[in-house]
Amino acid sequence: MMLKEKMGARAVRLAFGLVAGLAVTQAMAQEAPIQRVEVTGSAIKRINVEGALPIQTLSQEAIAKTGATSVAELIQTLPAMQGFTIGAIAAGTNSGGRVSASIHDIGETYTLVLLNGRRLAPQGSGSTVNLQAIPMSAVERVEILTDGASALYGSDAIAGVINFVLKKNQQGGDIEANYSQPTAGQDGGSRYVAATYGFGDLDNDGWNVLVSYRRDEQDQILSTKRDFSNTAFRQFSRNGTNYVYDNTSTASAPANVTVAFRNPAGVPALPSIGFSPYLLANGNCPELNVVSINNNGTTARNCTFDYIQTVEMVPENKRDSFFVKGTKKLGDNWEAFTDIAYSRFDLTARIAPNTAPFTIAAGSPQFNQYVAPYLTAEQLGRVNTVSGNYRAYDWGTRDSQTITESKHAVAGLDGEIAGWTVSGALTWSENSIDERYVGGYMRNAEFRSMLANNAFNPFAPIGQQSPATQQLIENSIFHGSIREASTTLKAADVRGSHELFNLGGGMAQLAIGADYREYHYQQDPSADAVNGVIYNFNAPARYDLTRDNAGAFAEVLAPITKEIEVTAALRYDTISAIDDGVRGRKVGSDHSKSTYKVSARWQPSQALLFRGSYGTGFKAPDMLDIAQPLVNAGFTASSWGCPIQDPTLCRPGTTQYNVLSSGNENMRPETSKQFTVGMRFEPTARFSAGLDLWDVKIKDAVSAVSEQQAWANPDQFRQLFSTYTEPATGNTYWAFLRSSVNIGQTHNRGIDWDLTGRHRFGFGNLTTTLNGTYMLKSDYTRAGTANDWTNSMNYFGTNNAVTFRHIVRLSTSLDTGKLSNSLIVNYRNGYTDAAATVRNLDTGVNVTGFRLEVPSFLTFDWQGRYAFTDAFTLRAGMKNIANRKPPLSLRASSGHQVGFDPRYADPLGRQLYVTGNYKF
Repeated sequence: MMLKEKMGARAVRLAFGLVAGLAVTQAMAQEAPIQRVEVTGSAIKRINVEGALPIQTLSQEAIAKTGATSVAELIQTLPAMQGFTIGAIAAGTNSGGRVSASIHDIGETYTLVLLNGRRLAPQGSGSTVNLQAIPMSAVERVEILTDGASALYGSDAIAGVINFVLKKNQQGGDIEANYSQPTAGQDGGSRYVAATYGFGDLDNDGWNVLVSYRRDEQDQILSTKRDFSNTAFRQFSRNGTNYVYDNTSTASAPANVTVAFRNPAGVPALPSIGFSPYLLANGNCPELNVVSINNNGTTARNCTFDYIQTVEMVPENKRDSFFVKGTKKLGDNWEAFTDIAYSRFDLTARIAPNTAPFTIAAGSPQFNQYVAPYLTAEQLGRVNTVSGNYRAYDWGTRDSQTITESKHAVAGLDGEIAGWTVSGALTWSENSIDERYVGGYMRNAEFRSMLANNAFNPFAPIGQQSPATQQLIENSIFHGSIREASTTLKAADVRGSHELFNLGGGMAQLAIGADYREYHYQQDPSADAVNGVIYNFNAPARYDLTRDNAGAFAEVLAPITKEIEVTAALRYDTISAIDDGVRGRKVGSDHSKSTYKVSARWQPSQALLFRGSYGTGFKAPDMLDIAQPLVNAGFTASSWGCPIQDPTLCRPGTTQYNVLSSGNENMRPETSKQFTVGMRFEPTARFSAGLDLWDVKIKDAVSAVSEQQAWANPDQFRQLFSTYTEPATGNTYWAFLRSSVNIGQTHNRGIDWDLTGRHRFGFGNLTTTLNGTYMLKSDYTRAGTANDWTNSMNYFGTNNAVTFRHIVRLSTSLDTGKLSNSLIVNYRNGYTDAAATVRNLDTGVNVTGFRLEVPSFLTFDWQGRYAFTDAFTLRAGMKNIANRKPPLSLRASSGHQVGFDPRYADPLGRQLYVTGNYKF
């Protein structure tokens, strides 16, 4: 591990040294002008490929050569991206398959995503945009500003900006179809078909309308279909020692039992106990269950359910996306435009059968048969409550269908008046979710009736229910919506730029602008959810939250000399308190602040450029971080012992505890300071190189105390342990309260670097690019502390994540007329995994705090393209040529998958794909 890190660091230093050496020795070599394109990140319209800000641009052909079939796949594989949300966590959460972008691991809430330079509605109460809303087939290019731009765009651009620039003024049409299939099995295939057509010619006809439609489909993969994800009771070896990692569940089929006792004053307390009647009667566990290594002590002896045998690793989904762009010339100097985008993302996620705790009455037949024989006389005399912890396997998996609709409309004008270049638009954008249960959840009245009438036996092994019971089960399954939620953005913006006066390097320019945004987040639980139709179900909370933001900015560009250019921007934002329509009052406070940014570039020759920037940022917490009432938020990711000893509030043994969540009206806005220093070097048309050192510090960052922190020191975080009462049994247990707090500070620093070589052969052109991000800092203060610093650098930290020091990509293409071949190599270094409890099988002793060393992950992708005619092109490719499997990980967060971390390694393995494109 150390050798790999030293080699990686040495490689980066060598690359930097090469760039610096070439800068010195070849500055006077044959010069070639740097290509110039329009830059994202400035309100002043100019053509300047390498300005004072670092921008990465992906052209349409560059996108196609990656083989990416979705916007998320395209963005999340870039070396500068870390800390985003992946679609796989839909297995076990209500994310609906949301995927996001996060530049430099600073966070998805600090990364601004734009469509044609304007905002989209986020998903949820904050600012995070779901990349599923971007119409992939209409994308012309992607511009990624890897430097903070909040002085221009607003508060959520602290980490940077991703701007998806869509096609414009296309004449004629094209149809594209793709099919992709993993080689590991017949599951997990995906496909899409897309059609785009442009009417009219803006230059000749004075108008153009572009229409684009795409249909995507992804098949499911069951966890049992891959050997790295097929069990929650995972055996492995390290350094010649055999271990087992047990992440099974105490909610089992047949049911386990929990017994709590009366503890009157003056007598020794009897702690609650848990056991499996089946295990105690038979000496072993039935199908799909194991003897728990974590729950076989004096207070618990359980069979635990291997839920991974029933879950998906990749959920099935379908997406339809539609885009229309219309442009109309109004005279010689003005254009009217409108963008309309719509997408519908339909995802069905299947997780383990429902947990169904139930009450067992003392003296009942169930009590006499399955409980009393395993209690002592003292325990029998002091029984208080008895409950069964049942996994409703015969009801099938819990299937949730989430339909996410994204609607986006922009209408605006671009033009010139009185020497001003002006642009303005109105935006209406909405992201909405309808979450439905379509299998596995029980209707409350029907299930309770079955329990009361002994119509089924929760202590019977799997598959032993009678046909009559099976029919009752079928009739008791709930189908219907549980909640609808939406975030609506209404916005207006106007900006203009004007030349001021002549300086040594050209005309100084001024840009001014203003914008207004209103965000409305609403969630409505269904009547069935509120009225207790679903068994043991906590209804989602009702939200009606509104907040507005108004801002104004000014930007000045000053080309002091032909070699030196300085840009300064100043912005003022005001963000209102939250209008809570449910509680009928304002929540939180109004906030306002001025931010600024200064940047400069020095280009002593056409071959060499130096640049730098310094700026500040300001961001209000998400609306739910401030205004969320106390709500149920599921379960802890890991199983834990009792946090605070109490004979009635402790669950027996080691198990998951309920999680509660709430906002904090005293939250403060986050502020940031950031800088970049970099250079670009292009001595000839055959070689270019660059590096940018960036640094971002955030104060009053928003986070929450993790369950790992809380259970490691429950006395320190005593205020975070509340109680939760199960709807099904009325039993009350400890619960963990996850409340938003200003954690103090974060400090991220790193270097983005790239090297590109080009060579012209007699038979074609070879282009090779090596680029990466080298992280220098990933520091943050622990939640709940002011100056207790920690980090996640190559280490699974208290934030349940890893920051990778090295992420590198090598891309090489050989273009030989009609034929093109491309090879992409992706690399990320190894890391120290999450702490876990494992059983040493050689000694039979549990080892706590065990951490794996997860190896590095290296994959190779190939694509071949052949242009049969000017109209028809065929691409065929192979991703992950070596079929590299995800490395073993013992983390227990970010989805229900066990045995690997889906955030850091693609579980699809080797994939073959073919894409055809026909233009007409």
